[in-house]
Amino acid sequence: MTLVAGIDSSTQSCKVVVCDADDGTVVRSASAPHPGGTEVHPEHWWQALSSALDGAGGLDDVAAVSVGAQQHGMVCLDSAGEVVRDALLWNDNRSAGTARELIDELGGPVRWADRVGIVPVASFTVTKLRWLADNEPGNADRTAAVCLPHDWLTWRLGGARSLDDLRTDRSDASGTGYFSAATDTYHHDLLTMALRGRSPALPAVLGPHDSAGSVRGSAAGSAAGGAVLGPGAGDNAAAALGLGAGAGDAVMSLGTSGVISAVGETAAHDPDGIVAGFADATGRQLPLVCTLNGAPVLSAVAGMLGVDFDRFADLAMSAPAGSGGLVWVPYFDGERSPLLPDARGALQGATSSNLTPANVARAAVEGLLCSMLYCLDKIAEQGVEVDRVLLIGGGARSAAVRRLAPAVLGRPVDVPTPGEYVARGAARQAAWVLARSPAPPAWPLGDTETFTADPTPQVYQQYREAARLTLGQSSKVVLV
Repeated sequence: MTLVAGIDSSTQSCKVVVCDADDGTVVRSASAPHPGGTEVHPEHWWQALSSALDGAGGLDDVAAVSVGAQQHGMVCLDSAGEVVRDALLWNDNRSAGTARELIDELGGPVRWADRVGIVPVASFTVTKLRWLADNEPGNADRTAAVCLPHDWLTWRLGGARSLDDLRTDRSDASGTGYFSAATDTYHHDLLTMALRGRSPALPAVLGPHDSAGSVRGSAAGSAAGGAVLGPGAGDNAAAALGLGAGAGDAVMSLGTSGVISAVGETAAHDPDGIVAGFADATGRQLPLVCTLNGAPVLSAVAGMLGVDFDRFADLAMSAPAGSGGLVWVPYFDGERSPLLPDARGALQGATSSNLTPANVARAAVEGLLCSMLYCLDKIAEQGVEVDRVLLIGGGARSAAVRRLAPAVLGRPVDVPTPGEYVARGAARQAAWVLARSPAPPAWPLGDTETFTADPTPQVYQQYREAARLTLGQSSKVVLV
């Protein structure tokens, strides 16, 4: 049996899965935690990776390994390859003001969307680099190379010999703000603009199944060395690969936030900045929309009703479609899709007859799903059609979400068995590098339940009207 390993270095932890290269069967796995916070020294990622690899039996018998990791993080290295400062993570918001500056400096959001397929926000690397230039100019001067979390871990596994050995892939590069997924090119002028004239080196961008070298010596503790290194990927692209998502598929993840990404051939250029024009891990495009409000919406409403999740789901499924006219607008913590940071959630349409626990529960589920349908529609406006939705994340555990999703989304919904799909995707990429085949190996997904239902477009229309009332704006401005 030929073994491959996949690594998921997420915000919270590092997971390792060792799989059969032929069919993806997980042979062994382990994980280790990361420290909290929005800035972390990359050495903590390395220590967690070493611990997780030891727990998973090491790499001695593994033929290839690949790394998936959180996107956007800013890792700055000096000329000797030492980390200049703690890495700023995707969820560090200190660069929100610099995002607005960069948008204006290039001439507006349309210019950014045309150049690199995304409009700067605090999450993206380019805005963090501007923050560094303005607030820590000494560290900016020391920065000889800039890379991302998965790039740095791949580099360390390969021995970290020279900055010239830094490697990345299209999916992660497309989230920086200075790489175009449409043309597969860096825009060095945007990097230099962000850093106010400085031009550090960037990782070489590999193809989807190119080798990034091999594990050297005793890298990551138990590794004997010699395993082939894959190019790696950003977490969303790795998850899509792990799920086997292809053209016409969207991955909907309901966790702390809601995320929709769709595999297609058309690169996104959304001047509103709602759809991010990312690349996937197979050579295609992966336009993505992220909301602020995900599964915690359901938790909050269940808590308000004083019921557990099973009872909450039962209540929701006992109410009629449209919840008797009751609508939750789920902007509980503001919203970023659409960009409404000061908005708040609201319950609209209440009457003396429809304000029941069942309607309140169903309205919460429908409101959350309608917010995700809004994201799907925005992706469709970019020319990427979605025929099927793959539902993952904590919210997928809700029976009500699973049952109601196909009716609200108007598409069949497949719910795979919960698993470490980012790590699985990285392992599948590693197997692809070994196989040197035109397409990744056909790993079966395993147990997947398919849900279908008659579409309920009236529910989304009701939601749109409620959102307009909540925000006090005209239909020409909100949710168009």
